[in-house]
Amino acid sequence: MLPWTDRGGHLAPLKCAAFISVLMPALWLLIEAVAGLLGSRPVTEAIHQSGLWAIRLLAISLAITPLIRASRYRKLLAARRIFGVSVFAYAALHLSLYIADQHFRLAFVLSEIFSRLYLTIGFGAFCGLCVLASTSFDRMIARLGSARWTRLQQTIYVITILAVIHFFMQSKADVSEPIVMGGIFALLGAHRVATIFSGDLLIWQTAAMALILTAATALSEASYYHYAAHAPFGLVLASNLDFSFTIRPAWFVLSAGLALLLARAFRFAFGHSQKTPSTPEAEKPRHKAAALGLQADGS
Repeated sequence: MLPWTDRGGHLAPLKCAAFISVLMPALWLLIEAVAGLLGSRPVTEAIHQSGLWAIRLLAISLAITPLIRASRYRKLLAARRIFGVSVFAYAALHLSLYIADQHFRLAFVLSEIFSRLYLTIGFGAFCGLCVLASTSFDRMIARLGSARWTRLQQTIYVITILAVIHFFMQSKADVSEPIVMGGIFALLGAHRVATIFSGDLLIWQTAAMALILTAATALSEASYYHYAAHAPFGLVLASNLDFSFTIRPAWFVLSAGLALLLARAFRFAFGHSQKTPSTPEAEKPRHKAAALGLQADGS
């Protein structure tokens, strides 16, 4: 079965669109490299871009289940495995480019990984992705069994935390993007925990969660710059209302929350009232959990 086809071998438009979308950053990176647009240190820039897309795609893959829960639009399941596996692909590219930048001195690379904490954390996240990617195929799912496979895939949340810490530590001066990703992951995590305890969230609950996590992101950013760079806390906080230079991280988190609200509205507009899958048993194509992709985010 090709990535852009269904199990019957027919073209699946949603899977095709997902497959093209995950290829576009790599294609653009290749174009920039050929055109000499990566700056004076092209390999270093390529390392940064590949890592950035790995964590962005991770956010997209983890966002699919909350969007399905909010909208009841189960066809999104078809794209989740593609986004999940692409996370591993970009992380592998990220590590491969780092090895190339060190002139393929593997002994030196290993010494760097185990002597620099942020590299150790990043490598730990990559090893976790290797395990999840290697078990994301139907044959491995059948061999492990649905329950054991799902427990294994739950490690994606530990991997996510490690990836955000790695991203934050290597960003040095400008931590805006890591704060954005941290805020979005916190929103997705809060949504998952809330649905476990409360079931289907109402619109006002989703809105309240989005506003709380948006405020928490703004406060976290102001606190970081206050203690790390001695910037005035109030001034950094007030910069969230100034769009002259850039958009602050809190607004991206609010946009993610708005996407969940729009998905909830989509349910009522188009009448998607069928039961949302709450366990892998509800998502079985050929095997019980085969549609989950790289993460077990459907429980």
